[in-house]
Amino acid sequence: MAEIRSTLDMVMERAAIMAARAGDVPADQATEQRGMRLVAGFLEGKHAALIPLLEKEVSADQNAVKRGMAKALLRNIVIPRDEQLMESSLAAIAGLLEITESGGDDAEALCLELKQLLEQYSQHREQMKQQLEEAIRNQLVQQAMEQTGESPDPATIDPSRHPQYQKEWTQAQTNLNDQYSQAFDQRKDVLLQGFSS
Repeated sequence: MAEIRSTLDMVMERAAIMAARAGDVPADQATEQRGMRLVAGFLEGKHAALIPLLEKEVSADQNAVKRGMAKALLRNIVIPRDEQLMESSLAAIAGLLEITESGGDDAEALCLELKQLLEQYSQHREQMKQQLEEAIRNQLVQQAMEQTGESPDPATIDPSRHPQYQKEWTQAQTNLNDQYSQAFDQRKDVLLQGFSS
């Protein structure tokens, strides 16, 4: 089974490939990439905070480094399909809140909306999963009663093993992911625009 890589690893690998293809990178872009590398260390737990790292930069480079930090942090806010993605997304939001403190209430409000969306997604996903499991379980109990005339113990039925469950769960997750991706992307785009000016 292939090893699952974190979103950060994939982003950093892609950034390295793009940098290698680009050859000579403009100074501002290279400075942004330095900010992205600092965020990678932050998300890996090598740095406790971003502002002290930003303050170590030459003042002329700080805006570009901060923009690179914001880009990397925003890329790491993703739909939390598992607990690890939830943790990395929350860490990225914490980093954004830290570097946007001077950005005003709008940036902070957008970060808090992203955090709320992450939590809502997890709750919504879990509710959908439970509802689907219950529906399939009831259907399987009904089928067993029709075939044998006896009611099996619902606790002994694992609906996740039924092919219909897999099909419906995949479709439900796709719909949910599409819905939340749009909401995430809208807020992330607005936040990124604040760092581009």
